[in-house]
Amino acid sequence: MDFDTPINRFGTHSVKWDMMQPIYGVPAQDGLAMWVADMDFRPPACVQRAVEAMAAHGIYGYFGDDSAYVAAIQWWMANRHNWSVDKDWIFTTHGLVNGTALCLQAFTEPGDGVVLMTPVYHAFARVIRAAGRQVVDCRLKIEQGQYRMDFDSWDAQMTGRETMLILCSPHNPGGRVWTEAELRGVADFCRRHDLILVSDEIHNDLVMPGHHHQVMAKIPGTADRLVMMTATTKTFNIAGAHIGNVIIADPSLRARFAQVVAAMGISPNSFGMHMATAAYSPEGAAWVDALIRYLDGNRKLFDAGVNAIPGLRSMPLQATYLAWVDFAGTGMDRPEFTARVEKGARIAANHGDAFGPGGESWLRFNLATPRALVQQAVTRLSEAFRDLQ
Repeated sequence: MDFDTPINRFGTHSVKWDMMQPIYGVPAQDGLAMWVADMDFRPPACVQRAVEAMAAHGIYGYFGDDSAYVAAIQWWMANRHNWSVDKDWIFTTHGLVNGTALCLQAFTEPGDGVVLMTPVYHAFARVIRAAGRQVVDCRLKIEQGQYRMDFDSWDAQMTGRETMLILCSPHNPGGRVWTEAELRGVADFCRRHDLILVSDEIHNDLVMPGHHHQVMAKIPGTADRLVMMTATTKTFNIAGAHIGNVIIADPSLRARFAQVVAAMGISPNSFGMHMATAAYSPEGAAWVDALIRYLDGNRKLFDAGVNAIPGLRSMPLQATYLAWVDFAGTGMDRPEFTARVEKGARIAANHGDAFGPGGESWLRFNLATPRALVQQAVTRLSEAFRDLQ
């Protein structure tokens, strides 16, 4: 499995690379795209073979008989997450942002409050506001360099208008793998305030060695209010397939969600169905294991280099491939440290304020790229902040 060979993505309609210069002003000729959360690696060969078989057949009609696809999901969840999923619980959506939007339509009303633990993945707030709901920012606190939940403070914020909480597990952008005790705290919080709990677990396969992800579905006390969201897209770098799963065990919630799906006229993308079926397999599992070892090496290289720069601090990464770096210690305001990264180091990274309150002094860097480029990024950042050393 080759993760070291660079793949030129320019001119392929890649948001990450082709839009780097228009959005960030980072020059295409020698810039490093470390923002959008997709990887610069080809997916496992089993996924490529599935797409090639479709192309060889040459007919791209409607997808039917999803039994193999559903069985692949069940196999993966049982073998990788020790979670038994009934086939009738599974809905296929056009990715998990779409899944989130469908949950808002199914389980909330205009004007309702939707709780986010911020800073958190920026698309949540975007779709909440677009749906006419209110974002309720519950700030995560930082203890010993990592995010922690602050239920006492959050309890005091609740007004009774809140009807849903969206959990990001593992956390993006902080890279936290929430402990079982923390997840039990989330379940208790949702019961206290009668909130539907939507658990977005799109990064649940990308967990660093020494850490273990617990699916929310296995936490007691969630069955009557839990909506699980999972996907192959981040795990296998097939985000362009726009495919994800909303998995709902509770019959009442499932019926409400099914009604919205029917009303929206949603049907699956056949390319995504074939790719996901191939990915959730023993061959796909072996590829993921190799990928995680490689990402762990990238993480160690990046953290060592960044944390050696005075004023910069990379939050310890327990999951995902997204490094979350705090520039507060530089004493610089956001325009200055951002300019040093974009104009000085020629790196496009996500601006932290997009992730909500608490992200203002941070940038998010995508480490899912050949190691030589991670080394380049470290070298460039060291040079851009050389006056601090």
